[in-house]
Amino acid sequence: MDPEIQYVLGLKAVRERAHRVLQLAEENRLNHFEYHPNRLQDAVQYVINIIKRDFGPDKYQLIPPHGRWQHFEVGGVNRPENLLQQWKGKGADALEQTRSLVDLFFVSVLLDAGAGDKWRFTEPGTNIVVGRSEGTAVASYNMFMNGDFATSDSERKDIVLGQALKDFDAATLQRGFQIDEKTNPLVGASSRVELLRALGRSLLNLPEIFGPAGRPGNLVDYLLSQSPTPTEINYESLWTTLQTVLLPVWPSTRTHIDGHPLGDAWPLQALADDAERTDQRSKCAHIQPFHKLTQWLAYSLTVPFERLLAVKWANMGLGTGLPEYRNGGLFVDLGVLTLKPDAEEHGLQGSGARLPAFEATSDVIVEWRAMTVALLDKLHARIVDSEEFAGVRLSLAQVLEAGSWKAGRELAAEKRPETRSSPILILGDGTLF
Repeated sequence: MDPEIQYVLGLKAVRERAHRVLQLAEENRLNHFEYHPNRLQDAVQYVINIIKRDFGPDKYQLIPPHGRWQHFEVGGVNRPENLLQQWKGKGADALEQTRSLVDLFFVSVLLDAGAGDKWRFTEPGTNIVVGRSEGTAVASYNMFMNGDFATSDSERKDIVLGQALKDFDAATLQRGFQIDEKTNPLVGASSRVELLRALGRSLLNLPEIFGPAGRPGNLVDYLLSQSPTPTEINYESLWTTLQTVLLPVWPSTRTHIDGHPLGDAWPLQALADDAERTDQRSKCAHIQPFHKLTQWLAYSLTVPFERLLAVKWANMGLGTGLPEYRNGGLFVDLGVLTLKPDAEEHGLQGSGARLPAFEATSDVIVEWRAMTVALLDKLHARIVDSEEFAGVRLSLAQVLEAGSWKAGRELAAEKRPETRSSPILILGDGTLF
């Protein structure tokens, strides 16, 4: 593969390109946003206060890394633990339990793009009503238990198999997610169906990793077989494997260079202008990669390995902050980033609401996401260096979980209680956010 394309598919490019965009912001060279560094400390303190409120003064070591596991615990029901107890009762060892959780997490994360402000899921049995990310988690959990990701001839229902995903249909998602176009609409429902079908094809095309049945959980055996020691796995190995299976899955409308799909990576005018100004002749110099949903999956999959197999992850610091509307909303709501007047006016014209709205792949949103990645690094560094966390070494994944994402959500609820939406609306397709 072309080294330039290989670079933008890696995690290093996500961070390096985003920090270049931050440098351009400091030089007032962005096209859509103004950066106000004097307000960053307010955001840092806001996040610190939330982390201290929920985990202080002596429970910081209990903060889990940002991942899907916590979403399954909504409503006070520990669904992963319930599953583990069921599997133990049937004689499954720790390895098979890990495979099974990876099955669940894999499909659940890929169904976790933004659900919209209106959609809700009512869980059978508990009658818990929940929306957004926790809602998609509980809905996918119940579908998993119902056998919606297994084939009719599977020995068990609670498994995910490539053929079942390949044959997945809209009616199954509509029933499983309780979708009603009038009363309970889900953003990007058809895109999610296509995503699962494409995932099924990709899993079946990689039997050396996922076995002949295309089971996501076989990733566990593959990664352990690639590692020199069973107690430590290189995060880059996980990343490369996920990119291999997921790059063919994303919609064909995403960015391609020389016929190669780049996934969640997009042209950014600020980088294109910078490349021209500095005479960079790279074919990918104008591309800002994010790979957000793949990163969200990678973070999520590390947790079952750690908790069930006592695996440690080398180089996990390569993972970046996730450029989605909660983390990005934090910086907009606290005034660290403001839309330039022309951009705001354009967004309001296309909105039909009192908030600016833009297509998920627009230059405005790509610029916002790039700034979000870089600012999350600065936020993390300041938190780690703060006197209030002296002697506590929080990882970026922990700050995402206990701080920035939660801060973005709480600010949205405070400032926009009717919808709890992002301060900038993203017109998505169900596969990005």
